[in-house]
Amino acid sequence: MANLKEKFVSKMVPMRERVQKIRKEHGEQKISDVTIDQAYGGARSVKCMVWETSALDPIEGIRFRGYTIPELQQKLPKAPGGEEPLPEGIFYLLLTGDLPTYEDAREITEEWRRRSELPKYLIDVMKAVPADTHPMTQFALAILQLQKESHFADRYRKGMNKLEYWDPMYEDVMDILAKLPAVAAYIFRKSYKGDKHIPADPKLDWGGNMAKMLGVTDDPAFVDLMRLYLVIHCDHEGGNVSAHTSHLVGSALSDAYYSLSAAMDGLAGPLHGLANQEVLRWIMDLMKDLGGVPSKEHLKKYIWDTLNAGKVVPGYGHAVLRKTDPRYVAQREFALKHLPNDDIFKVVSSVYEVAPDILTEHGKTKNPWPNVDAHSGCLLYHYGITEYDFYTVFFGVSRAIGVLSQLIWSRALGLPLERPKSVTTEWIENQIKAAPAK
Repeated sequence: MANLKEKFVSKMVPMRERVQKIRKEHGEQKISDVTIDQAYGGARSVKCMVWETSALDPIEGIRFRGYTIPELQQKLPKAPGGEEPLPEGIFYLLLTGDLPTYEDAREITEEWRRRSELPKYLIDVMKAVPADTHPMTQFALAILQLQKESHFADRYRKGMNKLEYWDPMYEDVMDILAKLPAVAAYIFRKSYKGDKHIPADPKLDWGGNMAKMLGVTDDPAFVDLMRLYLVIHCDHEGGNVSAHTSHLVGSALSDAYYSLSAAMDGLAGPLHGLANQEVLRWIMDLMKDLGGVPSKEHLKKYIWDTLNAGKVVPGYGHAVLRKTDPRYVAQREFALKHLPNDDIFKVVSSVYEVAPDILTEHGKTKNPWPNVDAHSGCLLYHYGITEYDFYTVFFGVSRAIGVLSQLIWSRALGLPLERPKSVTTEWIENQIKAAPAK
């Protein structure tokens, strides 16, 4: 039976030929027209990059290699006794395009366990960083510090054929993913738990071990929450900031450590991954101001007051989606099953019931529906992770699965240095003047 690396090779060679044929025969065919508004507006919806591992439809939502989140919850392998899919399984799917068996996922679990030990020099560096440094800063620094381990950088320096670039990139990716749960847990325990750490359990899966090393609860539902969280946040096509950053940095043949560390810097922005902590902070302020779980009428007034003050309702709206985020739905279903009487969840549910109509009436948002960040914080808080600033680290551990899977494919397919053409406002004004009158 082929291992994961051998399975990837069997997919890589025909995929290379497929891409080469497309570029040779249809390379001049246009797939996108760009408007002035798109040029000024962050290249929104401009089709100008290739991302194999997932695709995002404004109405259907995210599909991972063609599968919806509910399909993955049904089809991906689960840990014995667990109810949510294993993150190892989604990594296998993103990398190969095939649904894994439990044995396939277990093989990855064992491979990551063998590579998971944190080197002493990394521990020394992490200890030297002040404990009150933002966890995402610590996370990006730790990933970057590990760069001295890069197989890709070493082999590139020694010289290798470009058709081999994928191989050391694969090794780097496996090394990084193996270590991320321990890195995240180390930052959590150092920053919030008196620098007292919990060793990994070799019998546990990747997500289960992360839950154990955090040491916040023994509730088996929290272990399943970690698995679910790490699966549904892993990828969201290539145009989001963290994914695009990893792609851009990697296109310079920077190794996986540089690429992922840079991606985490992007994820740390409040318009991207940091939004999950902003949502919970807003919910907690709301409950404080309104004296607990509010009535619908009081909640409506609070939301209108927020909007009329020129502020936003955090967690609502999305750059692409035009419906409720399927990742929100998955988390809501988990909460309905495991914590239906949690006060914060009740508020999150009430906001879900009233905010879309208010935002629609307000008329200044293209999408009045909740995104993934509108829900994740209340789940983490319920199980004892009350430190908001750490929430984006969870997102980062998950997002690494997707962006690093694609990074292997980018090197396997020989995708070139990304270098779009920029223009000036004067150039745009001249184009407007030269355009035929309508």
